[in-house]
Amino acid sequence: MSILTTILGTLVALEFFYIFYLETMETTSFNTARVFKMKEEELRRPSVTTLFKNQGVYNGLIGVLILIAIFVVPSITWLILLLVYIILVALYGSLTSDKMILLKQGGLAILTLITLLF
Repeated sequence: MSILTTILGTLVALEFFYIFYLETMETTSFNTARVFKMKEEELRRPSVTTLFKNQGVYNGLIGVLILIAIFVVPSITWLILLLVYIILVALYGSLTSDKMILLKQGGLAILTLITLLF
């Protein structure tokens, strides 16, 4: 695994830890509302808060798995699978929510995948 792949992959993990932070610890904050283009009042709804916290755990675990695939048990195969998963989820989000999700959530993953495939 190249140093560029390691750096980009680590940045992908950090991005998912940031999403985890927003969704689980700062669920009703101004920054969370801004990032997800939602009103703070909507984020305060108990059902939305619960959904965000659950989704945040998934995002945090994706970050952990990426770091494991890079540093603990280095595996290009697992890293590719995780990156493809992230890209597919970002693609789905871009089709159903906001077109920019593909670049915002999937951009670093796409660049990292490119460094692994070429």
